[in-house]
Amino acid sequence: MKNIFKVLFSALALAMVFSCEKREEDMVQYSQTGNASFTLSATEIVLDETKADEAAITLNWVNPVFTPAMVTKNQLQFGVKGENFANSVVVDLPADVTTYGLTHSTLNTVFTNLGLSPNQATALEVRLRTVLGSNEANSVYSAATNLTATTYKSNPDLVYPKINMPGGYAGASGYSDWNPSATANLFSPKKDDVYYGFVWMNVNTEGQREFKFTKGESWDVNKGDDGTNKGKLSDGGPNCKVELGTNTYYVKVDWAGNTYSLEKANFGIIGAATPTGWDSDTDFTFNTTTKKFEIASIALTGGEIFKFRANDSWNFKFQPSSDDEVLVSGTEVQTYFSAEGTVKGDPNYKVETTGNYKIELDLHNSAYYSIKVTKL
Repeated sequence: MKNIFKVLFSALALAMVFSCEKREEDMVQYSQTGNASFTLSATEIVLDETKADEAAITLNWVNPVFTPAMVTKNQLQFGVKGENFANSVVVDLPADVTTYGLTHSTLNTVFTNLGLSPNQATALEVRLRTVLGSNEANSVYSAATNLTATTYKSNPDLVYPKINMPGGYAGASGYSDWNPSATANLFSPKKDDVYYGFVWMNVNTEGQREFKFTKGESWDVNKGDDGTNKGKLSDGGPNCKVELGTNTYYVKVDWAGNTYSLEKANFGIIGAATPTGWDSDTDFTFNTTTKKFEIASIALTGGEIFKFRANDSWNFKFQPSSDDEVLVSGTEVQTYFSAEGTVKGDPNYKVETTGNYKIELDLHNSAYYSIKVTKL
C-alpha cells in the first residue's frame, strides 16, 4: 500500500517559493514508492568484552524510496520482544552506506540502557527506523526481525588503561617480585595518562623497599626515579624507594609529566553503627589471596551510620557518591574516594539489620572501587 506523508511548511517559507499568497499552512505530499528492509549477520549473539572493538553483528539494509526524494536518517531500533517497542533504544546509522558493523561494546551499552540483565539471554526485536527530514515524529519502519542477545557486566580491568608497579615488595605482598605481569597495577580512570590507586606494600628488608613503573606488563617501557628522590621520574631510571614497614599507599603517576607520589592510606571503619562508635576505628587487613582489604567480623547496628576512612583522620574517606546508602548483605556496590572529587556532601553507609558482618573493600582498580558487606 502506498503511504502518504505530509510535511507542513509555514506560509512565509512557501511564499518565497510559490507565491505571496498568505495562508496558515501548506502541505507537500510524499509517496513511499519503495519499502525499507534489512538483514542481520546473526540472530543470536553473546557479547564479549575482550572483543569490545570488534563487530559483533553486521547490518545490511535497503533504504526506503520516496517521491519526490527527501532527506532521511536511518536508525536501528531495539526493543524487548513482545513489548512492541514501547521501551526502545536506537543506534544512529551512518549516511551514504548500506552496511554497518555494530561492536560488542556499542551493543552492550545499548542493551544495558534497554535494561537487560547481564549474562542472561534475552529475546529482542529489531527494526530499521527511517526519520523523514528533521522531525522524528515523521518516521517509517521496516518489518521487525528477532534477535537473541546476551550482555556482559563491564569489567573495568579491561576498559581502563593501566601501568604496572613491579618491585622487591611484591613477593611479600601477594604478587611476584620484579615481575611486571604479576604485580599491583595503577589505572587511569580518565584515560589521560595519569594513573593512580592503592597498593599494599609489605616491606621488611632493604631490597623490598624498591620498585619501578612499567607499561604493557613488560620491561620494554619502564620508568624509575630521576635520582633525586623528590617524586621525579626518568625513562629507565634508578629504582624508586619506599620506607620500611607494612602500609597501604595511595600512589599517583603522571606518565607524561614524569612525576609520582606516595601517601600512606591505612583504612578502617568508624561510626555510630560500630562497636567503638565515633571514638576509634576498626582497621582493615589485606588478604594477599583475594587482593582485598577485609574485616573478618564486626558487629554493626542496623539503621546507624558508618564511614570508611584512612589514617584515623578525615582527609581520605570512602563513601557513597551523594546520598546515604543502605548496603545489602552479599551485594557488591561501587564506592567513591572523597579525595578524588567524586563525592557530593558527606554521605554515610548503613546496614538494615543488626548483626555481625564481614566487610570487603576492593581497591585494586581506581576506576571502580567497591564495597561488600556480608551478614554472618
